[in-house]
Amino acid sequence: MADVLSQSEIDALLEALSAGELTPDEVPKEEEKQKVKPYDFRSPQKFSKEHIRTLELIHENYARIISNYLTAQVRTNVKVKVESVQQITYEEFIHSVPNPTVLTIFKMPPLSGSILFEINPQFVFEVIDLLLGGSGTGKFKTREFTDIDKNIINAINTGLISNLKLAWEDVIEVETEVEGMETNPALNQTLAPNDPVALITFSVEMSGSTTFINICIPYLSIEKVLDKLVVQYWFQDRNEDVLSESREKLRNRLNVVGISLSCVLGTANITVREFLNLNVGDVITLNEKTTSPVKLMVENKAYYRGKPGIIGKNRGVEILDIIDKDVEEYE
Repeated sequence: MADVLSQSEIDALLEALSAGELTPDEVPKEEEKQKVKPYDFRSPQKFSKEHIRTLELIHENYARIISNYLTAQVRTNVKVKVESVQQITYEEFIHSVPNPTVLTIFKMPPLSGSILFEINPQFVFEVIDLLLGGSGTGKFKTREFTDIDKNIINAINTGLISNLKLAWEDVIEVETEVEGMETNPALNQTLAPNDPVALITFSVEMSGSTTFINICIPYLSIEKVLDKLVVQYWFQDRNEDVLSESREKLRNRLNVVGISLSCVLGTANITVREFLNLNVGDVITLNEKTTSPVKLMVENKAYYRGKPGIIGKNRGVEILDIIDKDVEEYE
């Protein structure tokens, strides 16, 4: 709500205007109305910023995992990183990928429906060349993939897709199941053209060149688990599990720690001469009454007040109260 001017402030403002000390242009104007943001009903925004951010976090972890996997497979240094996470329509995704390409269709229950994993032809030829003993640095002409090419890259893709389980385990436990592979993206009609999808694009640096990998996740696939794609709930749940596990481990370790426990019945002040002359059978008068509670010392620090007595044939102390050390130290 705007500030309300008092009558004296209004009079002062009018007086300044009439005297020429203040021009009308300098008078504060009412704030401009908020501009209307255009919205395209043909491609509704199903994914919120929180959902996109969580997907980015998941797949940044996935990029690190598959960097190690690819490095081990092709025996050369491979660097993978997330370039973008965005919502588009399925039609836009299909038109953006080249033909031919390697488009792997797989399922990831409990997510429903099919998810698409697309790798750039340049990436395919580099990987095949490295696996077959080449350097992976030559120029590769775009051509149709042979059956041998498909078999080799299918084994690599299966490993890449299976690593999604590790990336998603902090959010939800998933399994992966490869359904098939297409080289012509136009032949894949698993979704309607206007269905919203989350497109995660990775850049892959290998053998001095950069290629791309895309994962296309339909909104319908993750609609049922959208509540888990909110960052604050994700970390909160994970932190609660970690804290619970940490408390249990600490409790188990503390159970085997030995501590010294002693009971102070009372104190007395004597001289050095009296101390040196003590003999067996001498009685020392304490400054505590027999009815007063005694102090229980844990590692030579007073923590409890108790009452001494007999437990069966043993001497023991019944705890009566806990000494509030924080209050005593403050006072």
